[in-house]
Amino acid sequence: MACSIATHTPLLVVRPPRRSSSPPSTCILLVENPDRRGNYGKSPSGRKKISRECRAMVQQTEQGPSAAFAKEMERLSAKESLLLAFKDAGGLEALVTGRTTDIQRIDLNERIVSLERLNPTPRPTMSPYLEGRWNFEWFGSGSPGLFAAKFLFERFPQAVANLSKLDVVIKDGYANISASVKLLNSLRGALDQAASTMQQLPVPIRDAVAGGLKVPLGGTFERLFMISYLDEEILIIRDTAGAPEVLRRLDPGPSQTA
Repeated sequence: MACSIATHTPLLVVRPPRRSSSPPSTCILLVENPDRRGNYGKSPSGRKKISRECRAMVQQTEQGPSAAFAKEMERLSAKESLLLAFKDAGGLEALVTGRTTDIQRIDLNERIVSLERLNPTPRPTMSPYLEGRWNFEWFGSGSPGLFAAKFLFERFPQAVANLSKLDVVIKDGYANISASVKLLNSLRGALDQAASTMQQLPVPIRDAVAGGLKVPLGGTFERLFMISYLDEEILIIRDTAGAPEVLRRLDPGPSQTA
């Protein structure tokens, strides 16, 4: 005897999970055949038909404490990886002097983008973390900050002094950038001999010999920028062309509970 299988259009029924003391993590989608007389039945023509039941489990994603903790650990790991990459690349001096390789630039740019994706501050311009003294750690290609650093580096002979750092003070919505120039030992020795001969040098010269020179840049390199990442230690900004600049906080800054 010939036998054929006939199926009916299924009906989609959503049943909520049972109540329990623990928070729900899954829901059950039940697909049923409207004929509920049993697994097997007969059609008016005498042919056998099969009633099928299908269950589907749908996993729900919950944003609980564990998910927030995992995201925070990912952010801290990405930040530490970026800071180590800056150190391995030689820092600001290697970037300004052209010793940074193309592979290092590509790697650092990828790490910067990865950290920007995990930005913990949705409104950085309103955050208390923004104000303070920041030191430039990295400039993207074509960045005005990189141009400023190279400009200063070329103005001071390497036999006399070198550019030690470039920092910015952000206060009340305004930023003041200054460069620190460190005098080399050969020049310091000559000034020390002059000091012993002349008995006393003016205070500004003594301060320059001891701690280097601080050159204010004023509005020479004034521009607009967008803040793409901000926390209590790292600030990442991009100019209108999208070139990134990474800064690291120098002062303690506000506490996380402030």
